[in-house]
Formats: sequence, C-alpha cells, structure tokens
Amino acid sequence: MPESPSLTDRQMQLLRMLYRASESTGVFTVKKTQGDLARELSLTRQALNIHLRRLREEGLIRTGRGFIDLTEKALVVLGIGTAEAFVFLKIQPFKRDQVYDKVRRLPASRIFRVTGEIDLVAQVPQSRLDGFLESVSNIDGVVSTASHVVISIIK
Repeated sequence: MPESPSLTDRQMQLLRMLYRASESTGVFTVKKTQGDLARELSLTRQALNIHLRRLREEGLIRTGRGFIDLTEKALVVLGIGTAEAFVFLKIQPFKRDQVYDKVRRLPASRIFRVTGEIDLVAQVPQSRLDGFLESVSNIDGVVSTASHVVISIIK
C-alpha cells in the first residue's frame, strides 16, 4: 500500500469537501470555481491555491481550466473504495414510471432497464452505494434490491 502523504487538517478538510462536491465520471470531478471552494472553506483564493498545489504535488488531484479531479490515490487517502457495484431492482409493474423518475436522480453512474426477473440494474461507485441503497429503500414501488460489488475485472 502506498505511503499516505502528510497533510494538514485543512488539506484533509479540502480533500473531503472536494470529494463530496465531485461527480463520478470514471474519475471524481469537482465543477466548482476556486472562489466557491475558498468561500466554503473560509479561505482566501491565495491560501486555497497553496493547498491545491500541495495536493497536486502529492498526486492527490489533477487540475485544469474549470475542473479538479480527485485521483485514485486521493480516494485511498480518504479511505473510500473505488470499485463499482451493481444494484438489481425489482419494481411493482404499475409504479414503474414513478420509480424510474426517482431512480434517475440518484447517484448512479449508469442505470439500465433490463428484461427478466429484475427491472433495473444500477451501476454505482462503491463509495456511493450506501447512500444509493438508502435512497432506493425509500422509493414507493421498489419491491426488492440485490447489491453486488465488483472484486476484480477479468476482461
């Protein structure tokens, strides 16, 4: 396991906040301005840039014009799994449209409507699985769920 970098409390706070603000697109990308991030952390933009530079030097983030990506190394430092999970959902037939509308808004990478004994398959980052399952359990019309976390990719 790679050595965890020595980060200040503020840098860990920034890393956690960036993770919460990110969207999973294969990578975790933050689409907030540096001004917004600085305000949320009660920092000046200059102070934020010092912390961002350190996180970049440690290989925890990648930055570019208009984005900040968290690296896999950052997810390890935060103790967050990076594997994908698949959630199978069985839905009451007469409530399908309402359930589909609600499930679309949940933090899934992809959602598939399928044939067979289940109705939907949601691909969810493992780090978002608990929240996804909690939200799904509150949707009227969801009969059952089954979760499967990917342990390795063989092809």
